[in-house]
Amino acid sequence: MANKLTVAIMAGGKSSRMGKDKSFVLFNGRPMIEIALETVAGLGDETLLITNKPGAYAHFNLPMVSDIYPDHGPLGGIYTAVHAATYPHTVVVACDMPWLNRSLLEYMITLRETADVIVPRWEKFPEPLHAIYSKACLPAIEAKLKEKRLKITGFFGQVIVRFVERGEIEQFDANGRSFANINSPEDLEGASDQFSVNQ
Repeated sequence: MANKLTVAIMAGGKSSRMGKDKSFVLFNGRPMIEIALETVAGLGDETLLITNKPGAYAHFNLPMVSDIYPDHGPLGGIYTAVHAATYPHTVVVACDMPWLNRSLLEYMITLRETADVIVPRWEKFPEPLHAIYSKACLPAIEAKLKEKRLKITGFFGQVIVRFVERGEIEQFDANGRSFANINSPEDLEGASDQFSVNQ
């Protein structure tokens, strides 16, 4: 569908609240990383896994990239993904979002030439781990990493940002479930109770 586009799944993170690697936590009987990979399959011309534990993911037979700036949180992971990407734009999603909505992602991809960052905004808050970043973001992100200012949206003021607002999102995802992530055993228990297929 998309041309000259990279998709990157953030499979790093310390998973401290979950107590084990979130990627392989079972959601409705399947590892969350598998659900994410299935949802984004074919969206881009390449799919990268951003992980500092490549051995755990080798069986997916996908290119894997370790953090260029280790221990710099999600912002470091985004930088790594965009830096490693072959193509000008990179769709970045987190592995712990089991309700990723392919239609919403496809809509966002159509907007990618309009700004340096395409990011949904739900309840006033941007969703930077469900966003598209262009190579133009790299200098601004790297400056923040070098300053150890790791708020993910901290560089937005230095680039052109296109917010995908609630009214647009609701065409594809009525309740914003796309952005729900599973951080803890409690999240997992609550989410499993309300599981629904949202493609």
